[in-house]
Amino acid sequence: MKRKLKTLLPNPESLRNNRWVNWMGPVLHHPRLWHFSRKGISLGVALGIFFGLLIPVAQIPVAAVVAVVLRANLPMAVASTLVTNPVTFGPVYYGAYKLGKKVLGDQPVSEKEALRTLTQAHTQPQEMHGFYDRTVQALRHLSTVGKPLMVGLAIVATVSGLLVYFLVSAVWVLMIRWNRRKRLRTRKQRTAVEPME
Repeated sequence: MKRKLKTLLPNPESLRNNRWVNWMGPVLHHPRLWHFSRKGISLGVALGIFFGLLIPVAQIPVAAVVAVVLRANLPMAVASTLVTNPVTFGPVYYGAYKLGKKVLGDQPVSEKEALRTLTQAHTQPQEMHGFYDRTVQALRHLSTVGKPLMVGLAIVATVSGLLVYFLVSAVWVLMIRWNRRKRLRTRKQRTAVEPME
């Protein structure tokens, strides 16, 4: 499973050349950032999911910085930010807005206006080329949706991050136990066959 996972994730060289994270330079060489351990993988996936859901732009650099600080698995943190992409962005943010509205109990804008604003925040105009321009434009659009969206995103990101952390940890432990039992069964079968020979 580890080998298959390693082939799907970005390798150290590709992340060091990535324009979003290459500014961290020598920090990216720390071995714990690339080690496949239960804690590192679980924390990396949880961070990627958390920041992928929480912030509309710059998820990769933010998740990478926090992964470096907490010594989580960097490739998993970067890859799992892709939980929000052009396909999932609209439903996730609309659902978060509805949740935030329900939690706060108010209705600042109509449903149609909220959906239009969320769509505009994701589709950026062609004349906006710089990261700063895109960020300002996205935040301007999102500010009209306001408090319900931020509250909903905070709830969804926190709950999802925690659930994913514990789920990945549990799956990791189950896989280790399953592999151990498989090895023990194989060893018992060998020892049962050897005396007969």
